[in-house]
Amino acid sequence: MVVPNVRKMSSRERIGCLSIMPRVPGGRPMRRPSTLSLASALALCAAFAFPLSAQAAACEQELVYGSPAQELPPQLWPQERLNFTDVWQHTRGAGVKVAVVDSGVDTAHPQLRGHVKAFDVTTSGLKDCVGHGTAVAGIIGAADMRDKGIPFVGVAPEAEMVSVKMAVKASGNDSRWAAQAIKKAVDLGARVINISSQSPDLPDLRQAVHYAQQRDVVIVSVAGNLTDRTKQTPQKAYPASYPGVISVGALAQDGTLAGFSNTVTPVTVTAPGQSVISTWPRGSYKLDDGTSLAAPYIAGTAALIRAFNPNLTYQQVKHRIETTADGAQAQGTGSGVVNPLRAVTTVETTTGKAPPPNIHRVSIDQPLPKDTVGRNLALSITAAALATAAIIATAAVVIPHTRHRP
Repeated sequence: MVVPNVRKMSSRERIGCLSIMPRVPGGRPMRRPSTLSLASALALCAAFAFPLSAQAAACEQELVYGSPAQELPPQLWPQERLNFTDVWQHTRGAGVKVAVVDSGVDTAHPQLRGHVKAFDVTTSGLKDCVGHGTAVAGIIGAADMRDKGIPFVGVAPEAEMVSVKMAVKASGNDSRWAAQAIKKAVDLGARVINISSQSPDLPDLRQAVHYAQQRDVVIVSVAGNLTDRTKQTPQKAYPASYPGVISVGALAQDGTLAGFSNTVTPVTVTAPGQSVISTWPRGSYKLDDGTSLAAPYIAGTAALIRAFNPNLTYQQVKHRIETTADGAQAQGTGSGVVNPLRAVTTVETTTGKAPPPNIHRVSIDQPLPKDTVGRNLALSITAAALATAAIIATAAVVIPHTRHRP
């Protein structure tokens, strides 16, 4: 998909987006390029790592501008591919709180204004310094403004979103912030948490995920991005690789697995992650790639499921998304491409539980109870009639012979 004037970063700009910043003894970061192009790349990365180093929390570079709504194309392929608006006749996610554990959210964006509450664990303030969290929030729950000529919509536009900021830049953030943000989201009442970032397997992160799952929270995270230019050794990404977490790979526009989608991380399902347009700070929009843009399509779907089927556990939500997906294609695709309508409306027949609200099983009418009294009476009447007929027939033969007897 070619979108004029909607800026997409080049492959050159993507260098280093997922790598953990190495450090020399004493905690000082190794020397790295400081060109404006690399600074822009860090600001635009669609998937970003949160390494162990703790650094000052502040916006370190000016955020690039996105494109105005007037330059959006009339059709957006992820929305056409998933058809999640078909679910809206059943639910739009009302009553479900979804946490965006990310770089913050521009809550003043026209499509996000009024239904995103913001919190921060970095002590840097609520501003989205990277733009990444604003993009994720838009995919999950951007308001439907198609009547105003804006074709972009979120998956669950009536879900309540909370932004918990845990990153101040694209890389080099304090690893403790992710765990703190997950726990904060749980304590705020989130029923679904989207974490569009990857990390090593850290004790604090593992404990935070366990804390959420003990409280029946659905966690959606990214399989991660790998490119030849990053020169990374493929390895599992966390929290996506933890048991019970919904791990998301990226679907390309041609229907195949995107070349950058990490196949080493166990994948639950895939969703559009290439050439994806979403909301961006300052009321704008931006085109980008990444498994981090695929994950919020699943988080939005999970919100729709929990709104329509409120009694399902987080394991059952994960199971629904897996079993109703369009079939797997290759390694790294999991159960296939998420199918929001089937995930929401499919009636489970093996759980033994009542169907969800507004879904009614078709009952087969039972035959009327046998009327034994009526049946016996009818048989008696029939038998009497037959007997009477037999007597009359006999009389018709016998009486004439009697009259002619000498």
